[in-house]
Amino acid sequence: MTMTDTSLSPLTPEAVTTLFTRADGQFLFARWGRPIVPVVFGVEDDTVSILKGAIEAVVALAGHKMAATDPELGANLMVFFIRDWAELTATPNLDRLIPDLAPLVARLEGADANQYRAFRFDEGGGIKAAFVFIRMDAAMAQAPADTIALSQIVQTILLWSDTAFLGQSPLAVLRDGGPAILKPQIADLIRAAYDPALPVASTDPALGLRMAARLGRMQ
Repeated sequence: MTMTDTSLSPLTPEAVTTLFTRADGQFLFARWGRPIVPVVFGVEDDTVSILKGAIEAVVALAGHKMAATDPELGANLMVFFIRDWAELTATPNLDRLIPDLAPLVARLEGADANQYRAFRFDEGGGIKAAFVFIRMDAAMAQAPADTIALSQIVQTILLWSDTAFLGQSPLAVLRDGGPAILKPQIADLIRAAYDPALPVASTDPALGLRMAARLGRMQ
């Protein structure tokens, strides 16, 4: 089946605001406030290259920067590929990075989740670190590595709502068996969100209107 999501109309102001409005009704927006320094664990070098290539592409799309090291953290975007959530509790010192790790693992196991993202923020509310965990269940194992990579970095480049991509993907497939691409509407929104004139973080829903106004200028 061929997907036609790439031909959809631009996002409305209401749709933009919804993408950053959490299930509890709170509007919460944040983008990275420092250069991104990725490190990947649990996969072969070829897959590491694919993932880092996707990160570089999305960071360039946003007009943001990457760096060789983060002065505070060393690496600030850590991506873990695992077979089972229990591996997290067996990883040395991970509990220092992820508070309440054991209860979190129990929740992920109970939900049969195959991915999880955690963020850390600086004093201004901007993203300063992200931890991405991907459990290679049957569904993930069938997905191409470049699709997984693109999906994860798109969902990490901004602090989206916890419901933003439930039942829908930020990616589209042009044809059966073809590569996944980022939906143009989401690509435009990422660019708009990194406009230097906009705040790095905000809880004001009016920011959704400001981002939507920038989308109109991109058409």
